[in-house]
Amino acid sequence: MNNKIENFKTDELTDTKFVHPVKITYTQNGKNKAWEAVKSFDSVAVLLYHEEKNSFLLVKQFRPPVYLNDTSKLCTYELCAGIVDKEKPLEVIVKEEIDEECGYKVPLENIEKITSFYTNVGVSGGCQSLYYASINESMKVHKGGGIHDEEIETMFLPVSSFRDFIYDENKAKTPGLMFSFFWFMDNKLDK
Repeated sequence: MNNKIENFKTDELTDTKFVHPVKITYTQNGKNKAWEAVKSFDSVAVLLYHEEKNSFLLVKQFRPPVYLNDTSKLCTYELCAGIVDKEKPLEVIVKEEIDEECGYKVPLENIEKITSFYTNVGVSGGCQSLYYASINESMKVHKGGGIHDEEIETMFLPVSSFRDFIYDENKAKTPGLMFSFFWFMDNKLDK
């Protein structure tokens, strides 16, 4: 990924669209406490397995919060994912994200729920629902890359390389991505 990052700065948030900083106060076991948090949307993510390539289809993109904390990470490696910001079944949102980010038209019946879990529990605590779908080239409808001003690249990771990939600390990746690989090994490989 060829990213050229310039004029990187931070400002205080006042009028937000996707995340809302809040201060939480509460009493726990008789002690008054306070916590800074961010109210945000829940999300969906999907592990995509390409049958003909025997590979996982991942997305790469620049994530400003990661760069804020580590300027050596110009991109993150992730599952295809998106926020839940509309009143639709989660599987439909997953299907739309696969189309937008990766360019594949996957039938709803091919999208299988794995589980859900909470992400970034110290800051936002959003729930992410994790899915799986098997894809092939007959489902390819366009190159993907996201919508609006998103700059998303796709990449294929051979299944045989997943262990080296997850332990490569030079690559920024999410825990959900790594978990999904192990789920695949336990539930789909040679089944």
